[in-house]
Amino acid sequence: MGGGRGTRLYPLTKLRCKPAVPLAGKYRLVDIPISNCINSGYNKIYLLSQFNTASLHRHVQDAYRFDRFGRGFVEILSAEQTEHGDDWYQGTADAVRRNIMHFHAAPDDIFVILSGDQLYRMDFSKMVEEHVSRGAEVTVAAKPVSTEEASSLGLLSVGEDSKITEFVEKPTDPNVIADLVPPKLKSEDGQSDRVLASMGIYVFNAASMIEALKGDSKDFGKEIIPSLVEDKDIRCHVFDDYWEDIGTVKAFFDANLQLTEPVPSFNFYDEDHPIYNYPDILPTAKLTDCEMDRTTVASGCMVGRSSFTRCMLGVRSKVGDHCKFDNVVMMGADYFETDEEVELHSGMTELPDVGVGNNSVIKNCIIDKNARIGSGVNLSPAGLKEGWADELNGVYARDGILVVVKNGIVPDGTKIGME
Repeated sequence: MGGGRGTRLYPLTKLRCKPAVPLAGKYRLVDIPISNCINSGYNKIYLLSQFNTASLHRHVQDAYRFDRFGRGFVEILSAEQTEHGDDWYQGTADAVRRNIMHFHAAPDDIFVILSGDQLYRMDFSKMVEEHVSRGAEVTVAAKPVSTEEASSLGLLSVGEDSKITEFVEKPTDPNVIADLVPPKLKSEDGQSDRVLASMGIYVFNAASMIEALKGDSKDFGKEIIPSLVEDKDIRCHVFDDYWEDIGTVKAFFDANLQLTEPVPSFNFYDEDHPIYNYPDILPTAKLTDCEMDRTTVASGCMVGRSSFTRCMLGVRSKVGDHCKFDNVVMMGADYFETDEEVELHSGMTELPDVGVGNNSVIKNCIIDKNARIGSGVNLSPAGLKEGWADELNGVYARDGILVVVKNGIVPDGTKIGME
């Protein structure tokens, strides 16, 4: 599922959809579910998209080219006008309903439905095998989470043989949440009870999915799954490993910086279960007498005599001399500027080069792709109210983090936030 407008992740979704948001220096969010599918042995993948899709389409076309002998594909299905309707997808279920004719499904086929904006590693074949062996019609993947996190997720209760007996979408009543805590997930001190939360990952028998979509329900999590609890054999597959829903700016920021730790919760270095991407033909990174602590540097970077603490520097990131970065996610650039372009910009005081100029201090910040940040710039969210924005230069305060949007321009000497 390619996602909607991604309002909670704005302004990172100002010019792209959620699955196309860059991740971990060189990937996109969409690489995670696609790679999980490939590593699970599944290579017939449909990507349903509708909002700001150009960047997503370009990435998928460059990254996922299967040979004709394996008959694999990643096919992008965007919202389209038909004789049955001309509006946008109204939700996840509506998106699948409108594309059923493209799937050419037999009644005994099995569908795995995924979100395009989550960070995790999962072998879907195990979930499918469990689904088939139980004779289930629908299986929902669920992760144990603390009761403190529960109000923002869909929660479920299970009975014998992992049969789902109750599904509650984002409950706010503490008593309701407490009633959903299974005996196995109760803590001895009562302070860290856990509940089973839906991950938004579903396995459907084709016949059951087609039947469930005959009505006008718009969303799987809010409508379809709860409606099936009484009528269908719907089971739970428990996944108790790292999983992060990249739904907000803070979640995105924290997930990226967590990857810079010596032993991150998510491992991009697992060669047995790789995360795939477009072919990397960039040169190796160039670092000049800089200081780095818990910092990841992608290929094509050019970094001057500066210091970095807990930073993620994406492909083609360019940083000048005497800069100081603390807790920064820099996505890099889509291209290298030519000498002619750099010389042209040198005569235009309000248009710095792509990257970050000399003597700049950046703290708790996301710098999106192709941003131009001049010399002597100070950027920090400290002292700024939530929602503060400089629309002209493309700088926003979101979730306690300062975001410079894609193609944003911050002139020399700009001071934003308290030092």
